[in-house]
Amino acid sequence: MEVTTAPQVARRSTRVRVHIPLTVTSLDRLRPFAERCEVIIVSAQGCGFRSSRALQIGTPIFLSDLPANKTVTGCVASCLPLGSDSKQFLVGASLYTHGNVWGIANPPADWNNGSEAKAAATPTASHKQTWPYNRFSVKGEAHPGKK
Repeated sequence: MEVTTAPQVARRSTRVRVHIPLTVTSLDRLRPFAERCEVIIVSAQGCGFRSSRALQIGTPIFLSDLPANKTVTGCVASCLPLGSDSKQFLVGASLYTHGNVWGIANPPADWNNGSEAKAAATPTASHKQTWPYNRFSVKGEAHPGKK
């Protein structure tokens, strides 16, 4: 008998084990839910938290009471029972806004969010002599044929 497994997908950012209490609230009126939970693993794109209830995949959620009084929205990406008694569930959440919303003091280097990536891509004085910035004239734009 041949056993096949799903292909391994590369992670977009490093996972960090934590213990962060937070409040999870469903933003779907047809699936009401509000509970004090504990996040046990985080990344720049999401988290895994323990819950006493199973949540349906795709449910939009609001995470509040994060460190520094931050809040963030996302959706349920997975939900697995913890143990055989189905009293606790590990809920995976995908965040709509990526970054260090968890208050991690020294986040992994691959947690850069959009603003940090833009800042890194902005040329500085030291970049002006390196490719691709040295391919352009410092005199400004040239328009051949125009006077």
